[in-house]
Order: sequence, then structure tokens, then C-alpha cells
Amino acid sequence: MDQPMIRTGAILLLMTLGLSVLLCGGCLSGGEGDYTNRWLYPDDVSTVYVEMFDTGGFRRGHEYDFTDALCKRIESETPYKIVSDRNRADTLISGTVQIQLGVLATDRYEGRPLEYETYAEAVITWKNLKTGDILVDREKVIASASYAPKLDQDINEASKVALNRAAEKAVELMEIGW
Repeated sequence: MDQPMIRTGAILLLMTLGLSVLLCGGCLSGGEGDYTNRWLYPDDVSTVYVEMFDTGGFRRGHEYDFTDALCKRIESETPYKIVSDRNRADTLISGTVQIQLGVLATDRYEGRPLEYETYAEAVITWKNLKTGDILVDREKVIASASYAPKLDQDINEASKVALNRAAEKAVELMEIGW
């Protein structure tokens, strides 16, 4: 082989390597907004005490369903354990929850509602009891579910679905916002 061909091949190889380094450099930087393998939850927390949520509306009983759903989701989706004694807990979750009703579809001839939607709205506060820091400060989560009485569906079942979806969103608030 002659020298010019070897030089051309070497230059082409160096250019390809240089371009590869430039293109891959963004993936390896580890700066803000890049991929990370850090833990999603604060690692200085191991236990959570969940207070019974207050009712923010006139419908009663939904605060029990929401608190129960939130506890189950925390236990199953986070590394934290729920404790029943506030004095043994690292953090405290509290807030309010309410259910509202809306109409999705009406009968076009008589104007009667055919399908309803229940809205679960929860306001969450998460406090570190060791340091006094507020980890989540009165963040609002909203979820909904629909039901149709003509299909033997009722507001109670739809409310439980909406409350469970709101609990799922509340647990997502517990993740660290890198």
C-alpha cells in the first residue's frame, strides 16, 4: 500500500473517533438534566407516619379510603415503612381530601345526566420530623374516575378509584426532584 492511502485511512479513523467522542460526551457528563442512577427517594428517611386526612368537602368517609390507599401505596412503591406511632417516625404526611361530582354526558332529549365523573382532590404536606424541613408543601393532586348509573355503576366505587389514583400521584410527590 502506498503512503497517501494509509494517511487518508488514519485521518478518517481519527475523525470518526473524534466525532464519536463529541456525540457521546453529553451522555457521560452526569450534569443537571442528564440520566442518573441516583435513588428516587430521600435516603435519610426510613419511616413515615400518615395522619388521617381531613375532609375538605361535605362528603364524609372518603378521608378513610384515601388515607388507606396512600398507606398501601407508600408501603408497596417506596422503600419506606408506615409506622403507627408518630414518635417513632422520621416523617409525617398530612393534608385534606375531598370528592366532587361532575356530569360528563346528558341525555340529549330529556337533559338527564347519563354519565358522571368524580374528582378526588388532595392537598399533601410531608414534613421531616428529625430536621423540621418541609419536603412537600401543600401540593395539590387531582384524579378522576367516571361512572354511569344505567350500567349499575355508583359514586362510591368511582370515588374509590379516583382516590386511589390521587394516592398514586401523592406518592409520586415523594420522589426527589433532581
